[in-house]
Amino acid sequence: MEDRWFVVNAAHQAARWVLRPGFGKRAPLEPREARFSQVGIHLAVVGPGEHSTLYHAEESQEDFLVLRGSCTAIVEDEERRVRQWDLIHCPSGTRHTFVNDGSEPCVLLMIGARTGGGIHYPASELALRHDAGVRVEARSAEDAYAGLEPWRPADPAAL
Repeated sequence: MEDRWFVVNAAHQAARWVLRPGFGKRAPLEPREARFSQVGIHLAVVGPGEHSTLYHAEESQEDFLVLRGSCTAIVEDEERRVRQWDLIHCPSGTRHTFVNDGSEPCVLLMIGARTGGGIHYPASELALRHDAGVRVEARSAEDAYAGLEPWRPADPAAL
């Protein structure tokens, strides 16, 4: 596919929303035909009692902007309350996840570089206390998420 400019509305079906029980809903804001070559960008809605991912570190830089609500960022085995308009910067190799321990949905804009590509899921007692970690270190998403329900299509109108 040719790389060209475009506009996509995140509330429209073209945004390809998906959901996974316990992990909220998200939409990759990229064309269906091809991922962006340099940066990945997703919108996530993490409901009360849910977490964004399992605690992990990637070889590439990631950034997260809280657009609405609040949640607890678990970064490098430390907890930090973040709220609307907070930006969380994770240089490559930074272990992290987000847990919504509040009563309202938390909306995160997630942006990550597309270099490297390796991912690591370390065991973390803190992440496990929030049900957002692995008991045994994993070196791939397939291993870390084994046994969990896969992402499935979600209706953007139900967001």
